[in-house]
Amino acid sequence: MANSPKHTFGREFRAALLAVLLLSSPVLPRAQQTTTSTILSAEERDLSASVKVETIKDVTAALSSSEMQGRGTMQAGGDRAAEYIAQRFAKLGLKPLGKSSYMQPITFRETQFLPETSFKMGEESFTLGNDYVVTPPYSGDKSVSGQLVFVAYGLISNVPKRDDLAGIDVKGKIVVMLEGPPKSVDKLSWSKAKAQMTIIQSLVYRGAAGLVFVNTGTADRPYSEMADYLTRRRLELSESEEMPSFLPPFITFSNEAAEKLFAGSGVTFAQALELADREGFKPFSLKKSAKITVRLKKAKGVGNNVIGLLEGSDPTMKAEALVYTAHYDAYGVDKGNRVYHGAADNALGVAEMIAAAEALTQSPARIRRSIIFLAVTGEEYGGFGSSYWIDNPTWKIKQVAANLNFDGMGTEVYGPVKTLVGYGAEHSSLGALLKEVAAATSLTVIADPRPEEKSFYRSDHYFFVKRGVPGLMILGAPEGEISAWIKRMKEWEKTDYHQPTDIVRPDWNWDGPRTMAALGVVLGFRIANNDQMPSWVPDSPYNRERGTNKPPPPQQ
Repeated sequence: MANSPKHTFGREFRAALLAVLLLSSPVLPRAQQTTTSTILSAEERDLSASVKVETIKDVTAALSSSEMQGRGTMQAGGDRAAEYIAQRFAKLGLKPLGKSSYMQPITFRETQFLPETSFKMGEESFTLGNDYVVTPPYSGDKSVSGQLVFVAYGLISNVPKRDDLAGIDVKGKIVVMLEGPPKSVDKLSWSKAKAQMTIIQSLVYRGAAGLVFVNTGTADRPYSEMADYLTRRRLELSESEEMPSFLPPFITFSNEAAEKLFAGSGVTFAQALELADREGFKPFSLKKSAKITVRLKKAKGVGNNVIGLLEGSDPTMKAEALVYTAHYDAYGVDKGNRVYHGAADNALGVAEMIAAAEALTQSPARIRRSIIFLAVTGEEYGGFGSSYWIDNPTWKIKQVAANLNFDGMGTEVYGPVKTLVGYGAEHSSLGALLKEVAAATSLTVIADPRPEEKSFYRSDHYFFVKRGVPGLMILGAPEGEISAWIKRMKEWEKTDYHQPTDIVRPDWNWDGPRTMAALGVVLGFRIANNDQMPSWVPDSPYNRERGTNKPPPPQQ
């Protein structure tokens, strides 16, 4: 699963900065009624029982092994993993649905920091990672220098009445500042007004040589965690628009290093933070200059989506397809040769998808619609594999019935799965279908217990949803107190999430992943055989014609 909100570290407004600086009728459903049932049919019981836990174990172990080197996109381990998945698809008799056999090649642009990247203040040098990080967006190599000035939040406002730039010209200066809002401003109002982005825009247009953010770490998102992510290599689709060259470098400092920025200014870092929220704050010089050098190593390379097809049996309905997705990429191998094994996130999800494919391909049951199994790459860097497939589909998007996505945090291995969370369930008929199948299999569907994490927006299903295709990602967890497994999940996030320590553990309960794969099989079987494709809830903001970004026209 891609980074959670606590791992974006203020990048939303920086990613949106580029946009600020640079200036058919719905498909009618079939007349037949969809068949629903809270009891499994004999075919569904057989399908569910045929899901093999051995397959899930074998695939998870193979993909998270050291041989796969973390399955990095645009790395040898990622290529090796793609070949392995393609071979599994071939053994199951799935037809190739890529551009070249099972593979859909995607060209990526990679960016890494070179050792020449530096931040110097007089004779003092700071260390990339430990002391500071360069934050997106990157506008290429930079060498800037200037006097350091502190402007608190950089806010100019009537309500509250502030002028954080009073009496100071920031042109050619390196601006040291805080991310808002000030204590006197409501966080929701600040966010709705996009105030942070407006402030950044203003400072850029005023000619600031560089922006340095301080006091950004919290207990929930410590600086060390931020630095770990932002010093890793960065990937984008090769056709992604380059950042404009006039953007200054954006830097984030640790609190410890920020102390040194203020040393000798007559104001300590702690005092500066206090002054920033006082009425009548005035900007001041830190009485020293700094030089920022950013040197980037850029390269292009290819990663692959892996796509297999189980053709439907109905002469008409086989032109429509259900798409299963699971991302097979992890963070690969870093410059220190650390391997990010990605066992729970998301070798396990790929294994569940392959186990579902195995059950469906070997079943004598009649499956009317076609089914696509799509193992995507580049998810950890922004859902690039799914995004690319949606924009360059190997199946007509208007004929994609739905998406079922296997991705998670490994909560299904905590014990036998009895509890489900359906991300996206409230937006389409897939929600009702999930409840029906859950009731038929003695499972309980609950609301998202951590809505602040915004998991619905953070994985591959969301790219389908944005383009009018109903999508669903399901999290599985054991029965009992929700707080107990949430506590375990949070502990895992702190120690293993997106880390080399995300490996298969001896205490994993494999009955849970088998339940998840079996659930996916039954859901897929019903979607593939129902007369109607899944439909949107009328008031869902994603209620639109498949393959479009626009809402449907009003009903007459």
